[in-house]
Amino acid sequence: MREPTVSIESQVEQFIGWLRTKKLKVTQERLALVREVLASKGHFEAEDLQIRLRAQGRRVSKPTIYRTLPLLIESGLLRPSFLTGERQTYYENTLGDDKHEHLICVACGRIIEFTSERLEEALVEVGRKHGFIAQKRRIELFGLCEYCG
Repeated sequence: MREPTVSIESQVEQFIGWLRTKKLKVTQERLALVREVLASKGHFEAEDLQIRLRAQGRRVSKPTIYRTLPLLIESGLLRPSFLTGERQTYYENTLGDDKHEHLICVACGRIIEFTSERLEEALVEVGRKHGFIAQKRRIELFGLCEYCG
């Protein structure tokens, strides 16, 4: 599991500044949501956030969650993934290592995160060969894990 490289509160402050530059409201609901997102380990769905926030006694509506998630993505604090092979979106925060990939088992849903220096070098070389500078990436390989294969 990835460990945070920066503090949650510094990222909350960054998000507040980002909202203000976009002339968007800084609400208690958005702040509760961003703190929960940044405290999340692993992958989660939008509905998971509402369940966890309610368990803490916080009321954040579904529309607020669904309006805030794209803002968190745009601000760089959240990354979307389509990890099930369906079009259902899972998310992960960006506090840990930004450069990792996913192996997704299509039978049991197991998600394995991995990094590879060789893959990293190959991606840089491909970009260089084509005069392309990558800014974001998402690599998800679908197959069978060691238990299902």
